[in-house]
Amino acid sequence: MSEKFSRWDAADHLNTEEEIAAYFEACLEEDPGDGSLVRAALGDIARARNISQLARDTGMSREGLYKALSGEGNPSFATVMKVARALGLEIALRPRSARQGRVKRRTSKAGAKRRAA
Repeated sequence: MSEKFSRWDAADHLNTEEEIAAYFEACLEEDPGDGSLVRAALGDIARARNISQLARDTGMSREGLYKALSGEGNPSFATVMKVARALGLEIALRPRSARQGRVKRRTSKAGAKRRAA
């Protein structure tokens, strides 16, 4: 007897605003730093909602959205922000916590000399 498997799709499980918010927040936190997980999350959320309406809200074509938010896509930051806002999401930047590792501080030579003095 052969088993049949279907492809798991996050979009099928994003039914409420709370689920969408939790999913997006988790993807923001777990992104490896290249934006791939954020891009994928936006695509999943767009498919969970109505991508045609999102296209109208962003002024982009459906095909353009699919391409930008696909695994091969490379959307501009402006596109990411436009899509996030149209989906009712917010991308917040904040300093990394001590648990996540220290962020190296850039200093100029003049600044280093002042601190040493």
